[in-house]
Amino acid sequence: MVLAYLVPGAGHFYLGQRRRAVVFLTIVVCMFAIGLSIDGSLYTLRESRGALLRILATFGSMGSGVMYFVARAMGPFGDVTSMTFEYGTTFTLTAGLMNLLLVLDCYDLGEGRKKE
Repeated sequence: MVLAYLVPGAGHFYLGQRRRAVVFLTIVVCMFAIGLSIDGSLYTLRESRGALLRILATFGSMGSGVMYFVARAMGPFGDVTSMTFEYGTTFTLTAGLMNLLLVLDCYDLGEGRKKE
C-alpha cells in the first residue's frame, strides 16, 4: 500500500499486475501534469484556514503521493486569473483521489479479496 501511495501503479506492479500498473501510472501522472499545465493549483493546509472542505481537498490532493510533494517543492502553481484555473485544480485533485482509490484496490488484491 505504501508503494501504491508513493508512486501510482507501483503497488500493482509489486503484486504482479504489470499492465494495470502501467495504465494506472499513465492515467494519474497525465491527469496531474495536465492539471498543473493548465494553470491548476495544489490545495495546501496552510491555505485552508480551518475550512473543512479545503482541508479534505488538501488530503485528496496529497493522494498523488510523491508527485504532490515534488510539485509543492518546485514552487507555487496556479494562476487564479486564468480561465482554466478551476479545471486544472480539479484535475490535480482528481489525480490524487484516483490514486487513493488505487491504494485501496491494491490492498484488496494483496489481501485476496479481489481477483484481478
